Amino acid sequence: MNVQEYMQQVGKTARKASRVIASANSEQKNRALHAIADAILREKTALLTANEQDLAEGRKNGMEAAMLDRLTLDEKGIVNMAEGLRQIAALPDPVGEISEMAYRPSGIQLGKMRVPLGVIGIIYEARPNVTADAAGLCLKAGNATLLRGGSEAFHSNQAIAHCIHEGLRLAGLPADIVQVLTTTDRAAVGEMISMPQYVDVIVPRGGKGLVARITHEAKVPVIKHLDGNCHVYIDDTANPDKAFNIAINAKTHRYGTCNTMETLLVHAAFAEFILPRLAAGFWEKGVELRGCERTRIILGEKVWPANDEDWATEYLAPILAIRVVKDMDEAIEHINHWGSHHTDAIVTEEYGRARRFLHEVDSASVMVNASTRFADGFEYGLGAEIGISTDKIHARGPVGLLGLTSQKWIVLGDGQIRE
Repeated sequence: MNVQEYMQQVGKTARKASRVIASANSEQKNRALHAIADAILREKTALLTANEQDLAEGRKNGMEAAMLDRLTLDEKGIVNMAEGLRQIAALPDPVGEISEMAYRPSGIQLGKMRVPLGVIGIIYEARPNVTADAAGLCLKAGNATLLRGGSEAFHSNQAIAHCIHEGLRLAGLPADIVQVLTTTDRAAVGEMISMPQYVDVIVPRGGKGLVARITHEAKVPVIKHLDGNCHVYIDDTANPDKAFNIAINAKTHRYGTCNTMETLLVHAAFAEFILPRLAAGFWEKGVELRGCERTRIILGEKVWPANDEDWATEYLAPILAIRVVKDMDEAIEHINHWGSHHTDAIVTEEYGRARRFLHEVDSASVMVNASTRFADGFEYGLGAEIGISTDKIHARGPVGLLGLTSQKWIVLGDGQIRE
């Protein structure tokens, strides 16, 4: 069977399975989620062994440190996967929820019912935990799922898929509700994004190149973000300790994530006071600094000169761009021009400025006095996330259960006809 035939078969199976899971009740879906979580914990040794096989191949092939970090699955990560599934099970089931019911002059009653999207295709790189997170969210939202992980995580993903299928069977649901592709042929991606008769939505999770390709070539609607060029703006009214802790955490907590700060903006009236302390903290953690002319005057030549490319770059590495701005107007202008509309934060003690920042920064997540690293489905209480969306239609920000459903109009009548 060639790749095209394989993907057609997978698509037909997914469409059939989507009708089964769409009609499953909350108890059955929750039972499956708990059974999958139990299987993941029970198979911990097998998962770690499979992951180590992927890591060994990655090191052999010269994989970059940031990619190896995203690929790594440790015992804590396995526990978090299981906990994420249990959190999803504990969330209210959105499917079937009816809202906005109202009577019309004709006597009909009109409202909206929340329904699954159908079949969701997810294409992702490196992170094996995405396999469990995506399967769990799509399952709870009543969708069938096609998962195509990167070849670098093939063994990890197949081991997790085994746990997922075991949990589905124990709950009395068909294993085909979640299908993890067994081919690493890149042609499978092209087929998946070109099957609107079988796939209702595509969610790409990975590097900018992958997302750009999917967005350009897909014949199926796409939920996506291209990159995470996130900012922290330190206002001249900021509490110094808050500013220091938030900025250090936003950059150094993890380097290879889309919610990591890539550019630090500092109010000119506060820069000489806070920048030396921040620079020492960043240098202690091995972060390379690239700054505007004013930043370099304050911190010296140890800071590399920054240019337009730095303001536009998502480093995913221990590199940080710093710009001193004259006021909040310039900070907001910089963020809206150079940012990726992902996540941006302000550190301030002035209520009016915080409110203005929330209103005027055009990003999926906008924060006051908090690290950008909180822009995450788990931290938002979604149980897990399918990804981050910087689109403005349907879903925006971390995409959880509601983002994996749609609404249809429902009309209740008692024999009314239109005159």
